[in-house]
Amino acid sequence: MTIVRWDPFREFAGGWMPPVDIYSTSAHELVIKTEVPGLNKDDIDIKVEKFTLTIKGEKKADEAVKDDQFHRVERTYGVFERSFSLPPSVDANRVEAEYKDGVLTVKLPLREEAKPKQIKINLAA
Repeated sequence: MTIVRWDPFREFAGGWMPPVDIYSTSAHELVIKTEVPGLNKDDIDIKVEKFTLTIKGEKKADEAVKDDQFHRVERTYGVFERSFSLPPSVDANRVEAEYKDGVLTVKLPLREEAKPKQIKINLAA
């Protein structure tokens, strides 16, 4: 899997990129956690295609507050899209996603043949 280092200056180019953590578990799966607070699960689209995981969505500003009412705006809004190259060992048919407390968790299980196997040693006669 290709890991791309987060670059805060990339956000000035337009849009925004929610931060992610990527790690593997002892259950032989990759996990991607993405911070996307303030969204509903229906605002997020997740797709696995050709060994690429894509997470995209849109964080909308509160329409009840008009632009001239703001004193400071530090939170980021707009469309986002993150893509990650997946190793061929990921089983795309068993990918699961959960959204809780503003954190999207995507679990990418590894194929059975990618899991380590214990080899028994036989004694020679």
